[in-house]
Amino acid sequence: MNGAREIDLATWSRSGQFKLFRTYDRPHFATTARVDVTALMTKGKPAGVSPYRAFIHAIGTGIHAVPALKMRFTGNSVVEYDGISLSATVPRPGDTFGYCYISYYPDWSRFDESCKAAIDETAKGTDLGANTGQRFDVAYLSCLPWLDFTALDNALPGPEDCIPRFSWGKFMEAADGRWSCAVAVQVHHALVDGLQVGQFFEAAQICLNRFADDA
Repeated sequence: MNGAREIDLATWSRSGQFKLFRTYDRPHFATTARVDVTALMTKGKPAGVSPYRAFIHAIGTGIHAVPALKMRFTGNSVVEYDGISLSATVPRPGDTFGYCYISYYPDWSRFDESCKAAIDETAKGTDLGANTGQRFDVAYLSCLPWLDFTALDNALPGPEDCIPRFSWGKFMEAADGRWSCAVAVQVHHALVDGLQVGQFFEAAQICLNRFADDA
């Protein structure tokens, strides 16, 4: 589990928004935008980089760049975690999958090794591994490599669920040789506004662009 600090609602700048959206029956909102993966596909992948694991790392980097995406609440108590683990869906033989829990490290090489080991272990397992409320220091990730979607919505248990969801689709090559994919971010409005979603996309894009410099 990751360490956390409690947010003082009396001095928190978003206390008003938090109290407002905690009263909503449908307090979540989802945003889909395209991310450029040209450097990853034309430089990183030919050099042996796994696009799947690299994208998970980019999402983790985006999350950790935005304090609001590391916040969770229980009742009216809000905490910000020092770190967030990444819970990704991992395909298994047939038409099933398991939930994998991946520790985030800023360093790509360290993350890649740890991520690969966690994914391989989950792929060989049989337990679903679903988070049934025992952990809040996670974010949910899912890949839909079959679809170039334009919008995406997730199944949610109710308005008390404040764990953000991140989904990405098929990598598409344009006529000019550039690559992109759709990314959907679904968050609880009591904790996150559009500004923070935009900050996430900016940080994740910077992380993906670095493969051009690494080549």
